[in-house]
Amino acid sequence: MSHPEKLGKYTITGVLGDGAMGVVYTGFDAGIQRKVALKTIHKKLIDDDKQAESISARFRNEAQAVGRLMHPGIVAIYEYGEDESTAFIAMEFVEGHNLAQVLTRTKLLPEPEVLRIMDQLLDALACAHDHRVWHRDIKPANLIIASNGQVKVADFGIARIENRALTQVDSIIGTPGYMAPEQYVGASIDHRVDIFAAGVLLYRLLAGEAPFTGTYETVMYKILNEHPVPPSQVPGSGRPARFDSVVAKAIAKDPQARFESAAEFREVLSRVAAGQRVNLNETTVVMRPAPSAALTAALEGAAAISAGRATGAPSSASQSAPITGWDSAALTQVERALVVYVGPMARVLVRQAAKVAKDMQGLSQLLVEQISNDADRAAFLKKANSIASSLAGLPRSQTTTPKPATTTGGTAPAPLSDATLEHAVKVMTRHIGPIAKIVVKKASAAARNPEQFFQLLADQGEGVDRGKLLQELQQRR
Repeated sequence: MSHPEKLGKYTITGVLGDGAMGVVYTGFDAGIQRKVALKTIHKKLIDDDKQAESISARFRNEAQAVGRLMHPGIVAIYEYGEDESTAFIAMEFVEGHNLAQVLTRTKLLPEPEVLRIMDQLLDALACAHDHRVWHRDIKPANLIIASNGQVKVADFGIARIENRALTQVDSIIGTPGYMAPEQYVGASIDHRVDIFAAGVLLYRLLAGEAPFTGTYETVMYKILNEHPVPPSQVPGSGRPARFDSVVAKAIAKDPQARFESAAEFREVLSRVAAGQRVNLNETTVVMRPAPSAALTAALEGAAAISAGRATGAPSSASQSAPITGWDSAALTQVERALVVYVGPMARVLVRQAAKVAKDMQGLSQLLVEQISNDADRAAFLKKANSIASSLAGLPRSQTTTPKPATTTGGTAPAPLSDATLEHAVKVMTRHIGPIAKIVVKKASAAARNPEQFFQLLADQGEGVDRGKLLQELQQRR
Protein backbone atom coordinates (compact mmCIF):
# COMPACT_ATOMS: atom_id res chain seq x y z
CA MET A 1 0.00 0.00 0.00
CA SER A 2 1.11 3.58 -0.50
CA HIS A 3 2.01 5.65 2.54
CA PRO A 4 1.47 9.37 3.04
CA GLU A 5 4.34 11.80 3.10
CA LYS A 6 2.86 13.75 6.00
CA LEU A 7 0.24 13.42 8.72
CA GLY A 8 -0.73 16.80 10.08
CA LYS A 9 2.49 18.66 10.86
CA TYR A 10 4.51 15.42 11.01
CA THR A 11 6.74 14.21 8.17
CA ILE A 12 6.60 10.42 7.69
CA THR A 13 10.10 8.91 7.92
CA GLY A 14 9.44 5.16 8.14
CA VAL A 15 7.08 2.29 8.99
CA LEU A 16 7.24 0.56 12.36
CA GLY A 17 4.34 -1.82 11.84
CA ASP A 18 1.40 -2.48 9.50
CA GLY A 19 -1.88 -4.13 10.44
CA ALA A 20 -5.51 -4.49 9.41
CA MET A 21 -6.61 -1.43 11.37
CA GLY A 22 -3.81 0.90 10.40
CA VAL A 23 -0.10 1.58 10.31
CA VAL A 24 2.39 2.77 12.94
CA TYR A 25 4.91 5.17 11.42
CA THR A 26 7.99 6.96 12.57
CA GLY A 27 7.64 10.67 12.01
CA PHE A 28 9.41 13.95 12.60
CA ASP A 29 8.11 17.17 14.10
CA ALA A 30 10.19 19.84 12.36
CA GLY A 31 8.86 22.58 14.64
CA ILE A 32 10.60 21.25 17.73
CA GLN A 33 13.02 18.84 16.02
CA ARG A 34 11.52 15.76 17.65
CA LYS A 35 11.14 12.18 16.43
CA VAL A 36 7.68 10.72 17.09
CA ALA A 37 5.67 7.55 16.60
CA LEU A 38 2.40 7.95 14.69
CA LYS A 39 -0.28 5.38 15.40
CA THR A 40 -2.98 5.47 12.73
CA ILE A 41 -6.36 3.98 11.98
CA HIS A 42 -7.93 3.89 8.51
CA LYS A 43 -10.97 6.17 8.46
CA LYS A 44 -12.51 3.91 5.82
CA LEU A 45 -12.90 1.34 8.60
CA ILE A 46 -14.57 3.93 10.77
CA ASP A 47 -16.97 4.77 7.93
CA ASP A 48 -17.75 1.24 6.74
CA ASP A 49 -17.39 -1.20 9.62
CA LYS A 50 -20.45 -2.02 11.72
CA GLN A 51 -18.26 -1.77 14.79
CA ALA A 52 -16.77 1.49 13.59
CA GLU A 53 -18.13 3.53 16.44
CA SER A 54 -16.39 1.36 19.04
CA ILE A 55 -13.16 1.20 17.01
CA SER A 56 -13.06 4.96 16.75
CA ALA A 57 -14.00 5.34 20.40
CA ARG A 58 -11.16 3.08 21.53
CA PHE A 59 -8.70 5.05 19.43
CA ARG A 60 -9.77 8.39 20.88
CA ASN A 61 -9.96 6.82 24.32
CA GLU A 62 -6.23 6.09 24.24
CA ALA A 63 -5.44 9.72 23.46
CA GLN A 64 -7.73 10.99 26.20
CA ALA A 65 -6.59 8.46 28.81
CA VAL A 66 -2.86 9.03 28.36
CA GLY A 67 -3.21 12.72 27.59
CA ARG A 68 -3.84 13.35 31.28
CA LEU A 69 -0.80 11.34 32.43
CA MET A 70 2.71 12.75 32.74
CA HIS A 71 5.11 10.06 33.94
CA PRO A 72 8.49 8.77 32.70
CA GLY A 73 7.11 5.22 32.79
CA ILE A 74 4.17 5.93 30.47
CA VAL A 75 4.56 6.48 26.73
CA ALA A 76 3.58 10.12 26.29
CA ILE A 77 0.93 11.23 23.80
CA TYR A 78 1.42 14.58 22.11
CA GLU A 79 -1.56 14.99 19.81
CA TYR A 80 -4.67 13.42 18.32
CA GLY A 81 -5.45 14.41 14.74
CA GLU A 82 -7.34 13.50 11.59
CA ASP A 83 -7.00 14.18 7.89
CA GLU A 84 -9.21 13.07 4.98
CA SER A 85 -8.23 9.41 5.11
CA THR A 86 -6.58 8.74 8.46
CA ALA A 87 -6.99 9.38 12.18
CA PHE A 88 -3.72 9.39 14.09
CA ILE A 89 -2.11 9.73 17.50
CA ALA A 90 1.33 11.33 17.74
CA MET A 91 3.23 9.82 20.65
CA GLU A 92 6.64 9.52 22.20
CA PHE A 93 9.06 7.46 20.13
CA VAL A 94 10.82 4.91 22.33
CA GLU A 95 13.98 3.14 21.21
CA GLY A 96 13.94 -0.38 22.62
CA HIS A 97 12.06 -3.70 22.69
CA ASN A 98 8.87 -4.81 24.34
CA LEU A 99 9.13 -7.17 27.30
CA ALA A 100 7.55 -10.04 25.33
CA GLN A 101 10.49 -9.91 22.91
CA VAL A 102 12.95 -9.84 25.80
CA LEU A 103 11.35 -12.87 27.45
CA THR A 104 11.42 -14.79 24.18
CA ARG A 105 15.19 -14.50 24.22
CA THR A 106 15.65 -14.95 27.98
CA LYS A 107 13.16 -17.15 29.84
CA LEU A 108 14.39 -16.23 33.33
CA LEU A 109 15.71 -12.74 33.97
CA PRO A 110 18.06 -12.08 36.90
CA GLU A 111 16.23 -11.23 40.11
CA PRO A 112 17.49 -7.61 40.22
CA GLU A 113 16.14 -7.08 36.68
CA VAL A 114 12.77 -8.59 37.65
CA LEU A 115 12.51 -6.27 40.63
CA ARG A 116 13.56 -3.23 38.59
CA ILE A 117 10.91 -3.91 35.93
CA MET A 118 8.18 -4.43 38.53
CA ASP A 119 9.22 -1.35 40.51
CA GLN A 120 8.97 0.89 37.45
CA LEU A 121 5.74 -0.70 36.23
CA LEU A 122 4.02 -0.30 39.60
CA ASP A 123 5.21 3.29 39.87
CA ALA A 124 3.67 4.05 36.47
CA LEU A 125 0.44 2.29 37.38
CA ALA A 126 0.24 4.27 40.62
CA CYS A 127 0.32 7.46 38.55
CA ALA A 128 -2.38 6.24 36.17
CA HIS A 129 -4.60 5.11 39.04
CA ASP A 130 -4.16 8.42 40.85
CA HIS A 131 -5.66 10.00 37.72
CA ARG A 132 -8.54 7.48 37.79
CA VAL A 133 -7.32 5.58 34.71
CA TRP A 134 -7.18 1.77 34.69
CA HIS A 135 -5.06 0.29 31.87
CA ARG A 136 -6.88 -3.11 31.75
CA ASP A 137 -4.37 -4.80 29.44
CA ILE A 138 -1.08 -5.00 31.30
CA LYS A 139 1.05 -7.72 29.68
CA PRO A 140 4.65 -8.11 28.41
CA ALA A 141 3.80 -6.92 24.87
CA ASN A 142 2.54 -3.60 26.26
CA LEU A 143 5.68 -2.87 28.26
CA ILE A 144 8.58 -1.32 26.35
CA ILE A 145 12.09 -1.60 27.74
CA ALA A 146 13.83 1.51 26.44
CA SER A 147 17.50 1.48 25.46
CA ASN A 148 18.31 3.31 28.70
CA GLY A 149 16.52 0.61 30.74
CA GLN A 150 13.39 2.64 31.50
CA VAL A 151 10.16 0.61 31.49
CA LYS A 152 7.41 2.34 29.48
CA VAL A 153 3.74 1.34 29.69
CA ALA A 154 2.11 1.56 26.25
CA ASP A 155 -1.23 0.88 24.51
CA PHE A 156 -3.99 2.41 26.62
CA GLY A 157 -6.50 1.66 23.85
CA ILE A 158 -8.88 -0.19 26.17
CA ALA A 159 -8.14 1.85 29.28
CA ARG A 160 -11.05 2.68 31.54
CA ILE A 161 -11.41 6.32 32.56
CA GLU A 162 -13.50 6.48 35.71
CA ASN A 163 -16.92 8.11 35.20
CA ARG A 164 -16.63 7.82 31.41
CA ALA A 165 -18.43 4.94 29.71
CA LEU A 166 -17.75 3.52 26.25
CA THR A 167 -19.97 0.64 25.15
CA GLN A 168 -17.26 -1.51 23.59
CA VAL A 169 -14.45 -0.26 25.79
CA ASP A 170 -16.42 -1.27 28.86
CA SER A 171 -17.22 -4.76 27.57
CA ILE A 172 -15.39 -7.97 28.46
CA ILE A 173 -12.09 -7.21 26.78
CA GLY A 174 -8.44 -7.81 27.53
CA THR A 175 -5.79 -10.50 27.12
CA PRO A 176 -6.52 -14.08 28.29
CA GLY A 177 -4.17 -15.08 31.08
CA TYR A 178 -3.83 -11.53 32.39
CA MET A 179 -7.52 -10.66 32.82
CA ALA A 180 -8.85 -10.65 36.37
CA PRO A 181 -11.86 -12.84 37.26
CA GLU A 182 -14.18 -9.84 37.34
CA GLN A 183 -13.19 -8.93 33.75
CA TYR A 184 -14.17 -12.37 32.46
CA VAL A 185 -17.69 -12.15 33.82
CA GLY A 186 -18.33 -8.50 33.03
CA ALA A 187 -18.63 -7.51 36.71
CA SER A 188 -17.77 -4.00 37.90
CA ILE A 189 -14.05 -3.27 37.84
CA ASP A 190 -11.58 -0.80 39.27
CA HIS A 191 -7.81 -0.29 39.42
CA ARG A 192 -7.36 -3.74 40.96
CA VAL A 193 -7.64 -5.42 37.56
CA ASP A 194 -4.22 -3.88 36.89
CA ILE A 195 -2.97 -5.19 40.24
CA PHE A 196 -4.03 -8.68 39.16
CA ALA A 197 -2.32 -8.39 35.76
CA ALA A 198 0.85 -7.05 37.39
CA GLY A 199 0.75 -10.03 39.75
CA VAL A 200 0.48 -12.41 36.79
CA LEU A 201 3.45 -10.65 35.21
CA LEU A 202 5.48 -10.97 38.43
CA TYR A 203 4.68 -14.69 38.49
CA ARG A 204 5.85 -15.01 34.87
CA LEU A 205 9.10 -13.16 35.61
CA LEU A 206 9.83 -15.24 38.69
CA ALA A 207 8.75 -18.67 37.45
CA GLY A 208 9.78 -18.44 33.81
CA GLU A 209 6.29 -19.48 32.75
CA ALA A 210 2.79 -18.04 32.91
CA PRO A 211 0.51 -19.14 35.78
CA PHE A 212 -2.54 -19.68 33.55
CA THR A 213 -2.02 -21.42 30.21
CA GLY A 214 -4.01 -23.36 27.62
CA THR A 215 -6.89 -22.63 25.29
CA TYR A 216 -9.10 -19.60 25.91
CA GLU A 217 -11.69 -21.68 27.77
CA THR A 218 -9.02 -23.48 29.82
CA VAL A 219 -7.38 -20.20 30.84
CA MET A 220 -10.74 -18.72 31.76
CA TYR A 221 -11.62 -21.77 33.84
CA LYS A 222 -8.29 -21.69 35.68
CA ILE A 223 -8.50 -17.99 36.47
CA LEU A 224 -12.03 -18.36 37.81
CA ASN A 225 -11.57 -21.64 39.68
CA GLU A 226 -7.95 -22.72 40.16
CA HIS A 227 -4.74 -21.46 41.78
CA PRO A 228 -1.26 -21.88 40.33
CA VAL A 229 1.71 -23.58 41.97
CA PRO A 230 3.76 -20.95 43.87
CA PRO A 231 6.55 -19.59 41.62
CA SER A 232 9.28 -20.89 43.92
CA GLN A 233 7.97 -24.44 43.37
CA VAL A 234 8.02 -24.27 39.55
CA PRO A 235 10.81 -26.62 38.39
CA GLY A 236 13.85 -24.70 37.24
CA SER A 237 12.81 -21.31 38.60
CA GLY A 238 15.25 -21.34 41.51
CA ARG A 239 13.46 -18.41 43.12
CA PRO A 240 13.21 -17.89 46.87
CA ALA A 241 9.88 -18.65 48.53
CA ARG A 242 9.65 -15.17 50.08
CA PHE A 243 7.99 -13.80 46.92
CA ASP A 244 5.23 -16.44 46.84
CA SER A 245 2.90 -14.65 49.26
CA VAL A 246 3.37 -11.36 47.39
CA VAL A 247 2.29 -12.99 44.12
CA ALA A 248 -0.63 -14.74 45.85
CA LYS A 249 -1.93 -11.47 47.26
CA ALA A 250 -1.68 -9.73 43.89
CA ILE A 251 -3.57 -12.44 41.98
CA ALA A 252 -6.23 -13.15 44.60
CA LYS A 253 -9.55 -13.93 42.94
CA ASP A 254 -11.37 -11.56 45.26
CA PRO A 255 -10.35 -7.95 44.39
CA GLN A 256 -10.63 -6.98 48.04
CA ALA A 257 -7.97 -9.51 48.97
CA ARG A 258 -5.43 -7.95 46.59
CA PHE A 259 -3.16 -5.02 47.34
CA GLU A 260 -5.15 -1.84 47.87
CA SER A 261 -3.00 0.07 45.41
CA ALA A 262 -0.07 -0.22 43.03
CA ALA A 263 1.91 1.90 45.49
CA GLU A 264 1.29 -0.63 48.28
CA PHE A 265 2.22 -3.51 45.95
CA ARG A 266 5.44 -1.69 45.04
CA GLU A 267 6.38 -0.95 48.66
CA VAL A 268 5.72 -4.50 49.87
CA LEU A 269 7.67 -6.04 46.99
CA SER A 270 10.62 -3.74 47.71
CA ARG A 271 10.62 -4.61 51.40
CA VAL A 272 10.33 -8.35 50.77
CA ALA A 273 13.17 -8.17 48.23
CA ALA A 274 15.31 -6.46 50.86
CA GLY A 275 14.69 -9.34 53.25
CA GLN A 276 12.39 -7.43 55.59
CA ARG A 277 9.56 -9.21 57.37
CA VAL A 278 6.21 -8.00 56.04
CA ASN A 279 2.89 -8.96 57.60
CA LEU A 280 0.62 -9.80 54.69
CA ASN A 281 -1.93 -11.64 56.81
CA GLU A 282 -4.19 -8.65 57.31
CA THR A 283 -6.17 -9.78 54.26
CA THR A 284 -5.32 -13.49 54.66
CA VAL A 285 -2.81 -14.06 51.89
CA VAL A 286 -2.59 -17.71 50.87
CA MET A 287 -2.06 -19.38 47.51
CA ARG A 288 -5.65 -20.62 47.57
CA PRO A 289 -7.84 -17.75 48.83
CA ALA A 290 -11.61 -18.17 48.69
CA PRO A 291 -13.54 -15.50 46.74
CA SER A 292 -15.84 -13.30 48.79
CA ALA A 293 -19.58 -13.92 48.75
CA ALA A 294 -19.98 -10.74 46.68
CA LEU A 295 -17.59 -11.91 43.96
CA THR A 296 -19.05 -15.42 43.97
CA ALA A 297 -22.48 -13.93 43.42
CA ALA A 298 -21.13 -11.73 40.63
CA LEU A 299 -19.46 -14.68 38.91
CA GLU A 300 -22.55 -16.87 39.06
CA GLY A 301 -25.08 -14.10 38.57
CA ALA A 302 -23.42 -12.64 35.49
CA ALA A 303 -23.31 -16.02 33.81
CA ALA A 304 -26.90 -16.81 34.71
CA ILE A 305 -28.20 -13.46 33.52
CA SER A 306 -26.30 -13.61 30.23
CA ALA A 307 -27.66 -17.10 29.59
CA GLY A 308 -31.20 -16.15 30.58
CA ARG A 309 -31.28 -18.59 33.47
CA ALA A 310 -32.38 -18.16 37.06
CA THR A 311 -29.87 -18.25 39.88
CA GLY A 312 -30.18 -20.32 43.02
CA ALA A 313 -26.79 -22.01 43.24
CA PRO A 314 -26.00 -24.27 46.13
CA SER A 315 -23.62 -23.17 48.85
CA SER A 316 -19.88 -23.26 48.32
CA ALA A 317 -19.68 -26.16 50.76
CA SER A 318 -22.02 -28.28 48.66
CA GLN A 319 -20.10 -27.33 45.53
CA SER A 320 -16.83 -28.63 46.96
CA ALA A 321 -18.15 -31.91 48.38
CA PRO A 322 -17.37 -35.08 46.37
CA ILE A 323 -20.23 -36.46 44.29
CA THR A 324 -20.88 -40.15 44.84
CA GLY A 325 -20.26 -42.33 41.79
CA TRP A 326 -18.32 -39.74 39.79
CA ASP A 327 -14.61 -39.31 39.23
CA SER A 328 -13.72 -35.71 40.16
CA ALA A 329 -11.16 -35.46 37.35
CA ALA A 330 -13.81 -36.41 34.80
CA LEU A 331 -16.21 -33.77 36.10
CA THR A 332 -13.44 -31.18 35.96
CA GLN A 333 -12.88 -31.98 32.29
CA VAL A 334 -16.60 -31.57 31.62
CA GLU A 335 -16.60 -28.24 33.48
CA ARG A 336 -13.76 -26.99 31.30
CA ALA A 337 -15.60 -28.05 28.17
CA LEU A 338 -18.81 -26.31 29.29
CA VAL A 339 -17.33 -23.09 30.69
CA VAL A 340 -16.71 -21.57 27.25
CA TYR A 341 -20.43 -21.75 26.48
CA VAL A 342 -22.06 -20.80 29.80
CA GLY A 343 -19.29 -19.06 31.74
CA PRO A 344 -18.39 -19.69 35.40
CA MET A 345 -21.83 -21.15 36.09
CA ALA A 346 -20.42 -24.34 34.52
CA ARG A 347 -19.19 -25.65 37.85
CA VAL A 348 -22.60 -25.36 39.48
CA LEU A 349 -24.40 -26.88 36.50
CA VAL A 350 -22.04 -29.84 36.18
CA ARG A 351 -22.23 -30.70 39.87
CA GLN A 352 -26.01 -30.48 39.92
CA ALA A 353 -26.36 -32.52 36.74
CA ALA A 354 -23.98 -35.16 38.13
CA LYS A 355 -26.34 -35.67 41.07
CA VAL A 356 -29.11 -36.52 38.62
CA ALA A 357 -27.35 -38.30 35.74
CA LYS A 358 -26.32 -41.94 35.98
CA ASP A 359 -23.63 -41.91 33.30
CA MET A 360 -21.68 -39.60 31.01
CA GLN A 361 -24.32 -39.78 28.30
CA GLY A 362 -27.01 -38.62 30.70
CA LEU A 363 -24.74 -35.92 32.08
CA SER A 364 -24.02 -34.56 28.61
CA GLN A 365 -27.69 -34.58 27.68
CA LEU A 366 -28.61 -32.56 30.76
CA LEU A 367 -25.84 -30.03 30.24
CA VAL A 368 -26.30 -29.51 26.52
CA GLU A 369 -29.75 -28.10 27.16
CA GLN A 370 -28.07 -25.14 28.87
CA ILE A 371 -26.53 -24.14 25.52
CA SER A 372 -28.84 -22.26 23.17
CA ASN A 373 -26.81 -22.19 19.95
CA ASP A 374 -27.09 -25.37 17.84
CA ALA A 375 -23.48 -25.23 16.63
CA ASP A 376 -22.23 -24.75 20.19
CA ARG A 377 -24.41 -27.63 21.38
CA ALA A 378 -22.90 -29.92 18.77
CA ALA A 379 -19.37 -28.76 19.67
CA PHE A 380 -19.95 -29.39 23.37
CA LEU A 381 -21.36 -32.86 22.72
CA LYS A 382 -18.32 -33.69 20.64
CA LYS A 383 -16.05 -32.64 23.50
CA ALA A 384 -18.15 -34.56 26.01
CA ASN A 385 -17.96 -37.69 23.87
CA SER A 386 -14.20 -37.33 23.64
CA ILE A 387 -13.97 -37.06 27.43
CA ALA A 388 -16.18 -40.11 27.87
CA SER A 389 -14.11 -42.13 25.41
CA SER A 390 -10.89 -41.27 27.25
CA LEU A 391 -12.14 -42.53 30.62
CA ALA A 392 -10.78 -45.98 31.36
CA GLY A 393 -13.24 -48.73 32.16
CA LEU A 394 -16.38 -47.09 30.84
CA PRO A 395 -18.88 -49.37 29.09
CA ARG A 396 -19.28 -48.64 25.40
CA SER A 397 -22.87 -47.53 25.95
CA GLN A 398 -21.63 -44.65 28.10
CA THR A 399 -19.33 -43.26 25.42
CA THR A 400 -21.94 -42.92 22.72
CA THR A 401 -22.55 -39.31 21.75
CA PRO A 402 -26.05 -38.29 22.83
CA LYS A 403 -28.18 -36.40 20.37
CA PRO A 404 -29.45 -32.94 21.29
CA ALA A 405 -33.08 -32.79 22.26
CA THR A 406 -35.32 -31.59 19.46
CA THR A 407 -38.77 -30.07 19.43
CA THR A 408 -40.05 -32.03 16.47
CA GLY A 409 -41.02 -35.69 16.26
CA GLY A 410 -40.86 -38.22 19.10
CA THR A 411 -43.22 -38.64 22.02
CA ALA A 412 -45.85 -35.95 22.48
CA PRO A 413 -45.36 -33.85 25.62
CA ALA A 414 -47.41 -34.65 28.73
CA PRO A 415 -50.61 -32.61 29.15
CA LEU A 416 -49.22 -30.28 31.80
CA SER A 417 -50.31 -26.69 32.24
CA ASP A 418 -47.88 -23.78 32.22
CA ALA A 419 -48.81 -23.04 35.82
CA THR A 420 -47.91 -26.61 36.86
CA LEU A 421 -44.56 -26.44 35.09
CA GLU A 422 -43.76 -23.05 36.58
CA HIS A 423 -44.64 -24.30 40.06
CA ALA A 424 -42.51 -27.41 39.57
CA VAL A 425 -39.49 -25.31 38.54
CA LYS A 426 -39.84 -23.12 41.64
CA VAL A 427 -40.14 -26.10 43.99
CA MET A 428 -37.26 -28.03 42.43
CA THR A 429 -35.00 -24.97 42.31
CA ARG A 430 -35.28 -24.66 46.08
CA HIS A 431 -34.04 -28.23 46.42
CA ILE A 432 -31.57 -28.86 43.58
CA GLY A 433 -30.59 -25.41 42.35
CA PRO A 434 -30.36 -24.07 38.77
CA ILE A 435 -30.45 -27.51 37.15
CA ALA A 436 -34.15 -27.64 38.08
CA LYS A 437 -35.35 -26.18 34.80
CA ILE A 438 -33.64 -28.95 32.86
CA VAL A 439 -34.94 -31.68 35.16
CA VAL A 440 -38.52 -30.38 34.91
CA LYS A 441 -38.29 -30.19 31.12
CA LYS A 442 -37.04 -33.77 30.83
CA ALA A 443 -39.62 -35.08 33.30
CA SER A 444 -42.47 -33.33 31.48
CA ALA A 445 -41.36 -34.88 28.19
CA ALA A 446 -41.16 -38.37 29.70
CA ALA A 447 -44.30 -38.36 31.85
CA ARG A 448 -47.61 -39.77 30.57
CA ASN A 449 -49.66 -37.86 33.14
CA PRO A 450 -49.25 -35.31 35.95
CA GLU A 451 -48.90 -37.98 38.66
CA GLN A 452 -46.01 -39.64 36.86
CA PHE A 453 -44.48 -36.20 36.29
CA PHE A 454 -44.43 -35.49 40.03
CA GLN A 455 -43.09 -38.97 40.80
CA LEU A 456 -40.21 -38.48 38.35
CA LEU A 457 -39.33 -35.13 39.91
CA ALA A 458 -39.51 -36.50 43.45
CA ASP A 459 -36.92 -39.13 42.46
CA GLN A 460 -34.43 -36.34 41.66
CA GLY A 461 -34.46 -34.74 45.12
CA GLU A 462 -31.27 -36.31 46.37
CA GLY A 463 -30.87 -35.81 50.12
CA VAL A 464 -34.45 -34.46 50.39
CA ASP A 465 -37.44 -36.08 52.11
CA ARG A 466 -39.13 -37.62 49.05
CA GLY A 467 -42.59 -37.59 50.60
CA LYS A 468 -42.35 -33.94 51.59
CA LEU A 469 -41.02 -32.98 48.14
CA LEU A 470 -43.84 -34.87 46.43
CA GLN A 471 -46.37 -33.09 48.65
CA GLU A 472 -44.91 -29.69 47.70
CA LEU A 473 -45.09 -30.56 44.02
CA GLN A 474 -48.69 -31.72 44.19
CA GLN A 475 -49.96 -28.59 45.90
CA ARG A 476 -50.97 -26.99 42.56
CA ARG A 477 -52.93 -30.02 41.32
